[in-house]
Amino acid sequence: MSLQKSKKDTIDLSRRGFMVGTVNASLLMAFAPAALASVQTAKVALTEKAFSPTVWFEMNGSGEVLVNIARAEMGQHVGTALARIVADELGCDWAKVSIRHVDTDPKWGYMVTGGSWSVFQSYKPLSQAGAAGRTVLIDAAAKLLGVSPDTCEAKDGLVVSGSKKISFGDIVTNGDVDRTFTTDELGQMPIKPADKLKLVGKDTRALDIPAKTNGSATFGIDVEVDGMIYARPVMPPTTFGSKVTSVDDTEAKKVSGYLGHYVLDDPTDTCQGWVVVTANNYYSAVKAADALTIAYQKGKTAEVSEADIQARGKALAMDPANGALFVEQGDMTQAREQAANTIEAVYTTATASHFHLEPVNAVAYEQEGQWHVHTGNQWQSLTLPRVAEAAQVTEDKVTLHQYYLGGGFGRRLYGDYSIPTVLTAKAAGKPVKLVFTRPDDSYFDQPRSASTSVFRASFNQQGDFTGMEHTFAAGWPTKAMASGFLADAVDGKGKIDPFSASGADHWYTMANHRATAVNNDLAHDTFTPGWLRSVGQGWILFGLESFIDEIAHQAGQDPVAFRLSMLDGKGKQGGSAPESVGGANRLRKVLEQLQAKVKNTPLGKDEGLGFSVTAGQERTMPCWIATAAHVHVNRQTGDITLKKLTAVVDAGIVVHPDGGLAQLEGSLLWGTSLALHEGNAFENGRVKANNLNAYTPLRMNQVPDMDIEFVQSNEFPVGLGEPGVVGVAPAISNAIYQAVGVRLRDLPMRAAQLKEQLKA
Repeated sequence: MSLQKSKKDTIDLSRRGFMVGTVNASLLMAFAPAALASVQTAKVALTEKAFSPTVWFEMNGSGEVLVNIARAEMGQHVGTALARIVADELGCDWAKVSIRHVDTDPKWGYMVTGGSWSVFQSYKPLSQAGAAGRTVLIDAAAKLLGVSPDTCEAKDGLVVSGSKKISFGDIVTNGDVDRTFTTDELGQMPIKPADKLKLVGKDTRALDIPAKTNGSATFGIDVEVDGMIYARPVMPPTTFGSKVTSVDDTEAKKVSGYLGHYVLDDPTDTCQGWVVVTANNYYSAVKAADALTIAYQKGKTAEVSEADIQARGKALAMDPANGALFVEQGDMTQAREQAANTIEAVYTTATASHFHLEPVNAVAYEQEGQWHVHTGNQWQSLTLPRVAEAAQVTEDKVTLHQYYLGGGFGRRLYGDYSIPTVLTAKAAGKPVKLVFTRPDDSYFDQPRSASTSVFRASFNQQGDFTGMEHTFAAGWPTKAMASGFLADAVDGKGKIDPFSASGADHWYTMANHRATAVNNDLAHDTFTPGWLRSVGQGWILFGLESFIDEIAHQAGQDPVAFRLSMLDGKGKQGGSAPESVGGANRLRKVLEQLQAKVKNTPLGKDEGLGFSVTAGQERTMPCWIATAAHVHVNRQTGDITLKKLTAVVDAGIVVHPDGGLAQLEGSLLWGTSLALHEGNAFENGRVKANNLNAYTPLRMNQVPDMDIEFVQSNEFPVGLGEPGVVGVAPAISNAIYQAVGVRLRDLPMRAAQLKEQLKA
């Protein structure tokens, strides 16, 4: 399937009808192409599978409901959230609802889990489909009960009319259901108002937790198939351009279980200079790989360092001739020329690795001309075409089987680890399970690129703020892995990675504002830049919200009051239906609530309280969050202690409250980790820290207190997986400045750096 920006992330249900029919003692409910739905009955289409129906949910004679989930589960409880939407509209007994994660059969449409899109993209179509199913159940029940449908209500797995009632199971067993809905009919299907919802937004049992706690959940790394051998890759010295010149396996042959090795010839160019070892057990594969002696012709980036990547980013960002225009509001050129005063600041972030708990892995084999790949993957529709290319077959000859992910965070959006697995299985002629060690995984990781952001603010004779320029440079994941999703610059001159620019199009009203996105070409030459939780917002908003504080101080204003003055909801900042109704006014509200919430926070010596407002993940799906960080700074050592994070969040309807809270807790802690602890560095063309003894994410004894408050809202639900990450770093930066008057402009914010500035 080709990648087109218009497809974006969603299964396109906008041109589909809906079918409900009893088939073999089950009630099947499926989306269907509108044209087919208009010429075939539901029963015939569902029975004959004339169009490979997308059976989204089905009900058996016991009233049990199975909801098929086309999104990946990586700890965010997406199956529970989506099943709630369906079950609430149907009127199900939640105790009889279960979920199933599906493979890449084309009937499921475009498959991706990322960007905090899952609930946002699915809420309306699944609500309307559930409402259609409820309508059919009520009509069938009314006939069986001998009453008018107008007197019936579906609730708790029953259809009730006065003193009469019938279970969903009996309706399935005894009813005769055969109903199609046109695209227009489905689109006009009335869904329940918020005050009628019994599952959405309420505390109910999560469907995915039992399997995770009792050990029955199957992750990609758990998969075993008959006749399988094990494999481990030996990572080349550079991501690109390395070539194997010789392999000596004399010592590897002494390892019991060693079967051999392969120098991969990869049509996709993903595995440049790769050697893969095979063995009859994983331990032997690991040991034999370490015993190989391999000589390489290294790629051209073999001596590239973190400093080189940062220097290239800064040079690109400082040159106004570079980049593509992302935002152009007012006349920034005139504002700068007429300015009586200007300030400038450069903010940087270091390379950040994923280090998910489960290293990447896959099982691959060919069976009767069909390639099967078993793995955990976030973006199956991106991965499948490349796997097919590697196997040199058409896409219909590849099936990706989905499993729970032991951590995704964006790393598994592109399942490139499936490619060497398929290549090895093809070479060996056997099923292969390829597992990366954590160091292997770190070298093959798609880290968040180091970044540089250059800010300039202009002020008039009266000292009033008149405009801001923002140029930001980094490696672009979308350019590297999904170039069809690049967006046009606002002036039509050049392309932009929208996921590496989002956030620079903020919700403040500014008379003059220019934002320019620049691709760091050296980053692209050195590694594959990746999507990491919150993507561009995670580094863009660090600089933006810190610099907003700098502007406020320069203008002699309180930083919170300054923000509130620009969050007026005027013009384009007013938002649009359904996803951003209220616009900047909702951002203003959460900031006001946060300000009131923390106003009596006692601050000791060398303590500060910093603020930020963010609206991740994108303007087309904003989650309104105000964050406050309470920090203490040790002036002697420079140590920064984050004592507490407080956040007020407006995410519209929170479909799965417990899951939503967990998402916010996890994302705030991830933001803390990136702000104060995490940071990798390239050295000789590859990352320096290749395991968790050297890479230092947040530890348990560093976890701050957290106070998270959701605004009660009936607005359209938006994503919660990533937005919480974004506001933490700038809030900490602003708190440090309040505490000791030092502005840290580099992530992670290190004690040694702060100590030196305090001395100065």
